[in-house]
Amino acid sequence: MKGLWRRAVVVGLALTVAACGRGGVDAKRIAAADGAEWLTYGRTYDEQRFSPLAQVNKDTVGKLGVAWWAEFDTDRGQEATPLVADGVLYTTTAWSKVYAFDARTGKQLWKYDPKVPGEAGFNACCDVVNRGVALWKGRLYVGTIDGRLIALDARTGAVAWDVQTTDRTKPYTITGAPRVVKGKVLIGNGGAEYGVRGYVSAYDADSGKLAWRFYTTPNPKGAPDGAASDRVFRDKASATWSDGVWKESGGGGTVWDAITYDPKLDLVFIGVGNGAPWNHKLRSGGKGDNLFLSSIVALRPETGEYVWHYQTTPGESWDYTATQHIMLADLNIGGVERRVVMQAPKNGFFYVLDARTGALISADKYVPVDWAERIDLSTGRPVEAPSARYRDGGISQQASSPLGGHNWQPMAFSPREGLVYVPAMRNRGFYADALGFKFIPGAWNTGLTRAQAGPNTPSPKPATPPLATGELIAWDPVARKARWTLALPAAWTSGVLATEGGLVFHAAGNAFTAYDANDGKALWSYDAGANVIAPATTYAIDGEQYVALMVGVGGAPMGGDQPRRPGRLLVFKLGGTVKPPPYPAAVAMPPLDLAAATPSKGDADRGAALFGQFCGACHRIGGLLPVLPRSPAILDGEGFKAIVLDGALKANGMAPFRRYFDEAGAEDIRAFLLWQAKQPAPAPKPGGASHG
Repeated sequence: MKGLWRRAVVVGLALTVAACGRGGVDAKRIAAADGAEWLTYGRTYDEQRFSPLAQVNKDTVGKLGVAWWAEFDTDRGQEATPLVADGVLYTTTAWSKVYAFDARTGKQLWKYDPKVPGEAGFNACCDVVNRGVALWKGRLYVGTIDGRLIALDARTGAVAWDVQTTDRTKPYTITGAPRVVKGKVLIGNGGAEYGVRGYVSAYDADSGKLAWRFYTTPNPKGAPDGAASDRVFRDKASATWSDGVWKESGGGGTVWDAITYDPKLDLVFIGVGNGAPWNHKLRSGGKGDNLFLSSIVALRPETGEYVWHYQTTPGESWDYTATQHIMLADLNIGGVERRVVMQAPKNGFFYVLDARTGALISADKYVPVDWAERIDLSTGRPVEAPSARYRDGGISQQASSPLGGHNWQPMAFSPREGLVYVPAMRNRGFYADALGFKFIPGAWNTGLTRAQAGPNTPSPKPATPPLATGELIAWDPVARKARWTLALPAAWTSGVLATEGGLVFHAAGNAFTAYDANDGKALWSYDAGANVIAPATTYAIDGEQYVALMVGVGGAPMGGDQPRRPGRLLVFKLGGTVKPPPYPAAVAMPPLDLAAATPSKGDADRGAALFGQFCGACHRIGGLLPVLPRSPAILDGEGFKAIVLDGALKANGMAPFRRYFDEAGAEDIRAFLLWQAKQPAPAPKPGGASHG
């Protein structure tokens, strides 16, 4: 009877919300969220991604069908979490575009295009994606690939203000969703691989005026920034950095995803990313912890004042970011109720921290890990394996790779089960020390060997690198172990939604599946027609529960072997009968007619090195961007130079590269591509890292 009563209350609340059309979203409304709406990125401030709605449950989920759908004007990656307030669904797509739909019927209400310049896509390591918006008092806030933060009228999409949050001369991007806390819009940025200095900013929600900024790496000039971070760098963090390339690169440490607010403690927790370059030896002479790389940092939301930090990977050297989803919960640990922060970052350990102090409670391997034997609970530091670091031209193979044991895709927590559901991966990483490294502003600067094999150059990579595999792990943070684990047919999977209906929604490949939250049994599945990486959300209108999902895999390194397909939004309800049309069948690219190619006099081996440095991150085999050895563009030298050097296709995202190499370099790359075009096509393999 209790479950039926709860279900009736939730449906009643949904009817009330739909009928009254309340005013703008604020802290009180977010805190009192009943499940009928999805008002902020993680539904509530705790970012648990758990909904109390239960109309769709273990008994009824088999009746779930499409209620309505929409298709977007882009075939790039879809990572957004749709928000729902006052009967309107808000979502974003690639290139930072924003859409508003009637959440019951799917009627498009308005669309906003921030007109991001195509060449800005070059600065996005992992596609021109966007993870969503924030709502606050009648306005909607979105970050853009070219580093802007924009406030829109939630009813009309009209621009209220538009501020540049980054230095336009540097390769910053924004892909993460903003959060609004106490009238301040919090936003981070990405771009560490290309050479930037990370920070998080707070802007006044009404005016767009900068309220405070907290930097996550020291000022290379050694001077104060006039920022909230000045004191902690003076007293603590600057001493953890030694001389190295970071003074040219900015050190990285971008806050490109996780930002979580705890109203109980009045703290904001930010997740900080990898170093620039990754290679600790180059970045900081192999010395020091390099705060605040790969750290969770607690700040005061009104001032940005530092409170505490916990560093998951001191002296980070493997792209093991701590930008992954940060979640809050109240757990009974050892008979004591604890307010905790939970995170499963890339490095493969699941962390539980005291939210008030940052003290480590537990840290356990949730996927195979060999860079560290364990985390010492007395010191909070990893006990590194002797083979972990690559130095002096050395090579290291680790589990996990730069993709991590868990990437940006959000986890979910079910209070009724006491489980955190982690979309995880098992994969091995290859790290080779780059000798003779030189920092190139705006280029891919990891400090690792990246050259591809040319006609006379042996490949630095293992001959048969193992493929990644995906898992959905139901992790018990109190028992410190998995209750159940599912092996998945895809490595790069979606975020997770958990509900009071005893369900966990998750997608792997095209399959969007509802699992029994208790034991992982698959109860329902739907073929989305294209790969899914975004997390689902759920809401209720007119007494009906809906489940919303963005469809479309990431574009650059995360394409897999699926052809490019337009992004879609699918919205389900019980008894839904709408059948979206299937995607058109993929058309095979005709074989390249190499006999029609203008012969190249370039140096293919030098071209292989240039391709690895500047092109391979986006144009690799298995990506969704053009695979250049199969492209007609390489047949003609002059046409190739017009694209690569002069930006003939910059409106489509192909930035000009004349700032990095000249005509001879372009011809060397073409010579390499022509050579590669003659080689047997390798089987598609999982791609590189994701950094926002």
